[in-house]
Amino acid sequence: MKKIDKLILTSFLGPFVLTFLVVVFILLNIHMLKYFDDIIGKDLGWDVIGQLLFYFAIFNTPVALPLAVLLSSLITFGNLGEHFELTAIKSLGISLLRSLLPIFGFVLLITLGAFLIGNYMVPKAALEAYSLLWDIKQKKPALDLRQGVFYNSIPGISIKVNYKTPDTGLLKGIIIYDHRGRSGNKAVIVADSGRMYTILNDSYLKLELFHGYDYLEGNTGPQNYSSGTRQDESYRKTQFDKSQIVFDLSSFGLNRTDKKWFQSNRLMRNMKQLQDDMDSVDFTIRTELISVYASSKNMFNYYSNRDKVVWPDAISQHKHKRDSIAFSKNDYDPALINAKPVLAKPDSPDMPVTYLQYSDHNRYQSDSIFRAPYSESELASALTQARTAKAQLLTNNANLKAFKNEKRIFYIQWHKIMAQAIACIAMFLIGAPLGAIIKKGGLGVPVLMSILFFILFYVLSLMGEKWAKQSVLSVETGMWLANVTLFIIGFMFLRQARADARLFDADFYSVIWDRLTRRFSKKTE
Repeated sequence: MKKIDKLILTSFLGPFVLTFLVVVFILLNIHMLKYFDDIIGKDLGWDVIGQLLFYFAIFNTPVALPLAVLLSSLITFGNLGEHFELTAIKSLGISLLRSLLPIFGFVLLITLGAFLIGNYMVPKAALEAYSLLWDIKQKKPALDLRQGVFYNSIPGISIKVNYKTPDTGLLKGIIIYDHRGRSGNKAVIVADSGRMYTILNDSYLKLELFHGYDYLEGNTGPQNYSSGTRQDESYRKTQFDKSQIVFDLSSFGLNRTDKKWFQSNRLMRNMKQLQDDMDSVDFTIRTELISVYASSKNMFNYYSNRDKVVWPDAISQHKHKRDSIAFSKNDYDPALINAKPVLAKPDSPDMPVTYLQYSDHNRYQSDSIFRAPYSESELASALTQARTAKAQLLTNNANLKAFKNEKRIFYIQWHKIMAQAIACIAMFLIGAPLGAIIKKGGLGVPVLMSILFFILFYVLSLMGEKWAKQSVLSVETGMWLANVTLFIIGFMFLRQARADARLFDADFYSVIWDRLTRRFSKKTE
């Protein structure tokens, strides 16, 4: 490697690492703000928070890499142009394309890494992150008693404290309603003061109550069904100087859910698994179509062997394959399998009739029946059968539409994994020539230009994905719309950079304006 290649490559590595970490940090904060309300107040340990941040950082890596490549390439070639190093390189006879070559090779490695991360690491990270986030959402908030407010997070228990001493943790004016018996407010404990703390690794809550009363109201007599009450009711009041109550806090713990319930989501699947999912949906669609074509005989009473519904070749082959598989799984008599069909004669009463020959008399009677006017009951029966056939077809169409939408979702994610990786190359083709044109380094103009092009990329990606889901565009067109647009812009900037165009100088546009005015003035003359 030449010294110039080392110079250009080392000037790119530093900004790339720095911008990548900054972009991941920004995207991570934006992503975590969505779930801030679900996390706060749950008394989670730092290990749980660290796992969640780590998994979501990996999840945002495929999005952060293109933006980091764009920003770092802008900064690198902006610094080289600002310090006239690009001019010195060109004076040695090295073209701009040749100077881009070492960084382009490194960007290809970044693209490959982005693909591997998006295809293998991101699905696993998404599975871990969203399953952990689900368990965090199910976890109850930390035990926090507020003054003058009933606390109802403990199952079946309502606690109210009038005053809390911050230093000693002493509670005053305690009221406890026990609803675990599901009989209303018939079990009440009142105490002047008390203390609260957890025991056995925060699995149980222990309350020490001082100077209070325990009230219990119950029904002991036989039930009066006319009035809905019991004849004899008991009432008990117990005074105590000190009492201890223990509550189970198992519902406050973080219980992990089995990850198999989240694995079917498209975000948790790699390209091979997505392809398997699409094949499975295709199998389901063909099976549904078989039931549609096969139901034609049941929908029409006068359907005969002479009336044929043409089956598509793909559906016929799928039916033959499915029947062959089902046939191989069952045990049949070989004698029946190898037996040849026997055609019965029309006059044989013991054999099934294969060919039925009508006499002229029977044909005349049949024609007379069909020419007879329809009765009211026949019309009602035909209308009922038509409505049943319509409802069945509508159900089949709804099922087919749902299956096709499901397959489209998997296909979109399949393309998205590749499109996010290829975006690194598109961003480099924009950032490097644009930095050579701007000739401004640092974090001023490059950051502004990076934000503009990243917003363009993000908006086009969202629009393309939305249109692909709505079938406005094909999946290929919608998912590659942003990359194709960026590639076109990148090649335009590369052409202007090779010609040393000054796109951001006022003189450049004034010269263009003068040329246009002269051309129009000549045409008018």
